[in-house]
Amino acid sequence: MRGRLGRECVYVPSCRFGLFVALRHWCPPGGRVLMSPVNDDVIFFVVLAAGLRPVQAPLNPLDASIDVDAVPDEVWGSLSGVLTTNLYGNPDDAPRLRAKCDALGIPLFEDGAHAIGSTVGGRPVGAWGDASVFSLSKHVGAKAGGFLSCADPGLREALAKTCENLLLPGRPTAELAFAVRPYAEAAVRGLRLRRAAWATMRRLGLMEREEIRMPLRAEELARAVDAAPDLTAHDSWIRVDMHDYRLRSGRLRLARVGRRLDRLDQVLDACRAGTRLLLSTPWGRPGGTGGPGGTDPGTSGGSAGRHVQPLFRVPLFVADRDAAIAALARRGIVVGYLYDPPLDDYAGAVFTDPSPDPAGARWFARHALPVDPLRARQIVEVLRESGARPAVVPPTGHGGPGGLEPTRG
Repeated sequence: MRGRLGRECVYVPSCRFGLFVALRHWCPPGGRVLMSPVNDDVIFFVVLAAGLRPVQAPLNPLDASIDVDAVPDEVWGSLSGVLTTNLYGNPDDAPRLRAKCDALGIPLFEDGAHAIGSTVGGRPVGAWGDASVFSLSKHVGAKAGGFLSCADPGLREALAKTCENLLLPGRPTAELAFAVRPYAEAAVRGLRLRRAAWATMRRLGLMEREEIRMPLRAEELARAVDAAPDLTAHDSWIRVDMHDYRLRSGRLRLARVGRRLDRLDQVLDACRAGTRLLLSTPWGRPGGTGGPGGTDPGTSGGSAGRHVQPLFRVPLFVADRDAAIAALARRGIVVGYLYDPPLDDYAGAVFTDPSPDPAGARWFARHALPVDPLRARQIVEVLRESGARPAVVPPTGHGGPGGLEPTRG
């Protein structure tokens, strides 16, 4: 990772843990952090755990990147930091955000969980911020681990020490579960027992999400926020989907991470090919707009000649997303990484500053169908057979759905 990014890196057990360390190092308690409302709720809770106030940004409706020009001047002047999302691997406009943060004297944080191979402005995602974090559960497929990188090499030792102080001891049972998990998942897939497995997990109380968003539990969350900065007080929200997010990694875990990293470039090449195919379909270019991203916005030339990003998921846009999800499920293709509703609608003004222009985020959250580029041909076949219609981008004065209150479908 040092070679890929050209900066110092610290191995961490998860992206969310690394982000907490970065936020605590750079931002004072009570500070305000601009972020995307179309994001995993776990990241929202990490910001709260760091003792910070999330401020939701207006978004470009076709790739859910922060719309730099739509952020009001008074919001810029109130911030202690900016956090990018690079959703599904589509980059935020890091060069402009870097310049804005430099002018304001505040840090830029890059969440590269979905974007380990993406570039922006001719540089890798993660090479622009004061700090950046990456997940090894996405493209790498290790189901554990991540990296925290920093622009100032002199800070590496301090960040590594902070990580050590916050890590919990590894547990033999956690290592054993990690070792057998791939074989158990393969057996479930091979025997077509997904539904039975999910039902069993629900009965045992192991399913923490019945919906796309986890339960907010507002009264409990308010008490946790009062205790911030405190990772432990927010643990029941941050650990969802990854209970070992702050455990020290054992040898089995590190060995698998290493093997998976050795194959990363092959995976990224396959993701680029699948991304190119999916973006060439009617669902990848809604309304003939030129599409949701999938290219390096910092390069010159038309979109057809741009470098295609190796997206982790490709956001297609369909008029009836629920029907498309059901059609894909009948062919064994599960759609995940949905972030609907946006965080300001989910959490409310008690816990976050709402976006000054929420319509773009709402339209994206309701219409984006994030699909795996490694299964691109099957996905295109299913959508064609099911008669899925492309979503129509509502017309506005500035070329996107901002300013309109969209409806489903």
